[in-house]
Formats: sequence, C-alpha cells, structure tokens
Amino acid sequence: MRDDDERPVQLPEGLDREKLAEAALALLSLTLHDGGRVWKGLDWDLMNLLFHRGWTLDPVGKAKSVVLTEDGEVRAREFLAKHFGSSG
Repeated sequence: MRDDDERPVQLPEGLDREKLAEAALALLSLTLHDGGRVWKGLDWDLMNLLFHRGWTLDPVGKAKSVVLTEDGEVRAREFLAKHFGSSG
C-alpha cells in the first residue's frame, strides 16, 4: 500500500468522497478481465450509451478523450451534485 501523502486526492470540496470511490470502482468493474485487471477508462458500451443520450460526441476514434455536448456539460454538473454532493 502506498503512503497517502505520496499521491494526494484533489477532488472538489463538498463532494462525498466515499460515494465517488464506490461509483468509480463499480464503473471500473465493467471492464474486468484477466484475473482482476480493469481498464482505466470507461466501458465502451457505457460510452456509447452517453453518446446515444446526446451527452457526448461520438467516442469512436483515436483520441483518448471525448467531448461533452452542451447538454452533457449541464447534466454532468447536475448529476455530480445530485449523486455526490455533500448532504449537509
């Protein structure tokens, strides 16, 4: 295990870090393969779902990033606050 000070977590204040960690692990599990390995990116079917909802541009291509649509940016902020904002 690595010392926590070696790689500090720089998430925005006011977010529920426990819920974020659990959601990230759940999403990574969609790419589980070869005895416990997971890809550091999101599952392609999930990326295609976001595209079909109109929240991203087409994820197919050589780029390692994807562009959020205007609606996708708005919804991303809403969902982050809704699901992971502090409840206090």
